[in-house]
Amino acid sequence: MAEQRSITRFVPAEDQYAWTFGGYDPVMRVKPGDVLDLYTEDCFGGRIRTVEDLPSRAITYPFINPQTGPFYVEGAEPGDTLAIHLIDVQPAREWAVSTTVPLFGALTGTKYTATLQAALPERTWIYEVDRASREVIFRALDSDHIVRLPLQPFHGTIGVAPAAFERRNVLVPEAFGGNMDTPEARAGATIYLGVNVEGALFSLGDGHYTMGEGEVCGVAVEGAMNTRLTVEVIKGVFCEWPRLENDEAIMVAGSYRPLEDAFRIAHTQLIQWISAASGLSIMDTYQLVSQASSSPIANVCDANYTVVAKMPKRYLPRDIPWMGGVHERLRAIGAAVGPRA
Repeated sequence: MAEQRSITRFVPAEDQYAWTFGGYDPVMRVKPGDVLDLYTEDCFGGRIRTVEDLPSRAITYPFINPQTGPFYVEGAEPGDTLAIHLIDVQPAREWAVSTTVPLFGALTGTKYTATLQAALPERTWIYEVDRASREVIFRALDSDHIVRLPLQPFHGTIGVAPAAFERRNVLVPEAFGGNMDTPEARAGATIYLGVNVEGALFSLGDGHYTMGEGEVCGVAVEGAMNTRLTVEVIKGVFCEWPRLENDEAIMVAGSYRPLEDAFRIAHTQLIQWISAASGLSIMDTYQLVSQASSSPIANVCDANYTVVAKMPKRYLPRDIPWMGGVHERLRAIGAAVGPRA
C-alpha cells in the first residue's frame, strides 16, 4: 500500500512575507518528505491590478518580490544540499500583470549602465488567463493587436539563506539561488541548493505565468501562484551553485556580472558535475557539453544576470543516479500526492 502523506497548506499573512534571503526567522519547520502547498503573491504584492496602476505609485522599494518563507528543514546543516521538488505550479488568479519600470530592464539606461537619455515611460499591461486553453492573452496598449501566449508557470525566485550572515535583496540571484528567473523552475523540476545555515531557510515567490528568454524588459507576466512541493536533504554534499534536474536534462544556473562570467560559472559547474558523476574526463566532458548543451539566458536585467547551462540526459552515460537519485525519489512522492485539484 502506498504511503499516505499529509499536505500542509500555508498562506502567508501580510506581515509574514520575507524581503531578503537570510535575516528572517522561519515561518514553519518541515521534515524531509513533507509536502507543502504554498501561496505566493506576485512581485508587486498584488497592488497592480489595472493598466492605470504604475509601479512608482503602487509599490515602495525595496518591498518588491515578496517571498513565502523561509522554511526551516530539519536535518539540513551547512555543507549539505537541499533538494526542492516542484510537484505542481499553478496560477492563483485569472489575471496577471507586466510593466515597464524606469531605469530597469535590459534595453534602457539603468543605475549600472548610465546614459543621458530619459528613462523609458512606465506602462502596465494586464493579461487574462485562459486555463482551458493553457494560454495568457496579450492586449496591446497602443493598437488593437491581441495574441495568445502559452501559459507556462514557474517561479522566478527560489533560494536559501546565504552564507556568512549575509542578507541578500530578493531581486538578487547568486550562489544561494534567489531571483534566477529561469523558466526551468517549473512543475516537475528539482532544484538543488547548497545549505549555508542550519535549517537551510528556503523561500520562494515571484510567480511568472510566462516569460521570454532573458526577461528583456525586466518584468515577466507576473502572477500569484499556488505551488505544491516536497524537500529532501542530501547529507555531506554541497552544491556550490544551483543545480536543476528534470526528467530530460540536468542544469546549472550561474548568476553574476558581466554576462560572460554567469555563462562561465554555469558551464564550468556543469562540466565538473558531469565528469565527477560519470567518470568521463574533464576534457571529454568539455567537448561533449560544447556540442550537445544549450545555454538559455534566464535574465539580463537583475542585479546579477543568470545563464543556465542545460545538458540533455540522453547524451550522457545511462543509469547515472544524478545527485544520488533524489529527483526520482521526490518525483515519486509528487506522483503519489498528485497535482492540486
